[in-house]
Amino acid sequence: MADSVERIILQSDWEHSLSESCGKAWITYKKGDRPGRHGELESNGLSSEGLPYVVSSDGFSVDKVDKKRISVTYAKNDVKLTRKFNAAQITYSTIHNLKKKVLSLDVTTGGLGVSSDSEGLLRVWETRTGEVRRELTGHYGDVYCCRFFPSGIVILSGGADMQLKIWSAETGQCATTLLGHKGGILDTAIIDRGRNVLSCSRDGSVKLWDVGQQSCLTSFNECGGIVNSCCIGQPDNLYNLGIPDLPTGEREIGTEGKMLLVACENSMLQGYGLQSRKKVFELDCHSAVNCCCFLSNINVVCGTQDGHITISDMRNMSVPLKEWKESRSAILSLLPYKQGVFIATGDGSCYYVNEQYDTEVELTGSDCDPIYNTSCDDNHIYTACRDGNIRRYNLNHL
Repeated sequence: MADSVERIILQSDWEHSLSESCGKAWITYKKGDRPGRHGELESNGLSSEGLPYVVSSDGFSVDKVDKKRISVTYAKNDVKLTRKFNAAQITYSTIHNLKKKVLSLDVTTGGLGVSSDSEGLLRVWETRTGEVRRELTGHYGDVYCCRFFPSGIVILSGGADMQLKIWSAETGQCATTLLGHKGGILDTAIIDRGRNVLSCSRDGSVKLWDVGQQSCLTSFNECGGIVNSCCIGQPDNLYNLGIPDLPTGEREIGTEGKMLLVACENSMLQGYGLQSRKKVFELDCHSAVNCCCFLSNINVVCGTQDGHITISDMRNMSVPLKEWKESRSAILSLLPYKQGVFIATGDGSCYYVNEQYDTEVELTGSDCDPIYNTSCDDNHIYTACRDGNIRRYNLNHL
């Protein structure tokens, strides 16, 4: 049984409202399916540094506030809960058409970002300014996923048109198109430097590709339906990933000792030995699994359509380490960071859960629009939202 978690919900544009004299922002304490307890924050003038003095009521108190951060405590009737909220440092509203959804993004530590939208476009842009450097055209319809190769100058993308494309970030040209899926491509993963890549699809398969020869090396076809997400990890050496039935070909690079983790529409989280092609575990999550990732060489996390988050130890998948629901919408994206994970949802929430599985901070800005994807570099986290905006948050403020 999933735990029912307490949360504090704050008005999405609180930093703008409270920057005005006598400005107000609504706030709510909620636990599980119980009725929320509502309050209000009010700005009572500005300090000499231009920071708001904020007063509150109905059990809420403001512990600390500046232009982009606020910490609020709710204490009433034997309940005490503190939450931190961070506003976006910058909102990029011109990278994509605001009438189109930003479905995916990725960033490099070298200052480049790539993002894709619901009209078939990818754009390469500078993370510091949001200036668009290249437009990548060739997909049709939604481009569900895009990511940089480790080099930072090559991009992998997949979309509803069943095409997997490899692009030059420097020229904007498509170098290769990989064909073979019979349904939209929902996610990708890159193995080591990228001689081999993986893609998962609505056709129920995960394919391992040889980029150089533009060919499919193998296909995992036993997933049981639509595969929403895939990722690669290297488990603890004691974990048995199975033995291949046939020798590995010379075109397959870097699959030894790797696990393929897949999130399936049929409610299953599955793990496969990437080189052996053999299923090594399966976890019933009771609802469509939208996303998954590795937290360490022993722990994995997944998020479901009905809002559950499950963290498991791969050595004992029968009993999850932690399963909870924060009365939120579908879990759409998971991003490991340090020993915790950023979780993005269908109601516009994006929050960080630390290694003790406590929610530390929430990123605000989306007004109930789903956040489809997240990515981070050394200093910032970026979110891709249905409202067409890409938001940048300062990781040093966490």
